[in-house]
Amino acid sequence: MSNPFIIEIQHLTKTFKHAAEPAVDNISFSINRNEIFGLLGPNGAGKTTTISILCGLFPPSSGTVSIDGKDLHSELSDIKNMVGIVPQDIALYPTLTARENLSFYGSMYGLYGKNLKDKIETWLEKLGLIDAAKRQVSTYSGGMKRRVNLIAGILHQPKILFLDEPTVGVDVQSRNVIIEHLKEINARGTTIIYSSHHMEEAENFCTRVSIIDKGRILTQGTPAELIRDNAGSTNLENVFLNLTNRKPRD
Repeated sequence: MSNPFIIEIQHLTKTFKHAAEPAVDNISFSINRNEIFGLLGPNGAGKTTTISILCGLFPPSSGTVSIDGKDLHSELSDIKNMVGIVPQDIALYPTLTARENLSFYGSMYGLYGKNLKDKIETWLEKLGLIDAAKRQVSTYSGGMKRRVNLIAGILHQPKILFLDEPTVGVDVQSRNVIIEHLKEINARGTTIIYSSHHMEEAENFCTRVSIIDKGRILTQGTPAELIRDNAGSTNLENVFLNLTNRKPRD
């Protein structure tokens, strides 16, 4: 029987130089194939650090990570070919058009020629950007930039897609378009790891979530399970606030 987990994390820790406390503190969890897994937490909780480690952007201080049966430390080059990354910060060149940006990112994933062009045109059409595709990205609204940012991470049809706050700062219409197409990508077989502050969005979008704070996993399960098991909670936001404290975070 094949391994049901596409990502397995054991005792993962990351302590940055001169930091008093670890950013990620001995966490262990697994992610099922083809699920939408939410990693939720307040500012500074360790979400982005965890995702950055899983993407191979920097090494952990200790612990192990297996991605699709491959060791993150020794088989990183193979792993990078199967993942897509949509970062929180817009990773686009503002003086280039959407098509130019996507051609550049597609070529980085080994796409070229008619195959790359067709993929770009298909996704620009799907995400309502075809009419603006010749304009410089610097002229785009926040929602338009987010949609191009998403396309850049999915052009190569990754087996695993990492999303760090993919809908932050966008209008309701853009958010709905992004979420609906992410569901479509997942239905085609891509496992999604999603980080966000939007609890209502996470409750409706994710098949399972972990809530992390101060570098540690506080709880994990389906949104319905977490709501059921936390007394007095009627939604995922209640669970989140009860576990992470209601005081504002910087």
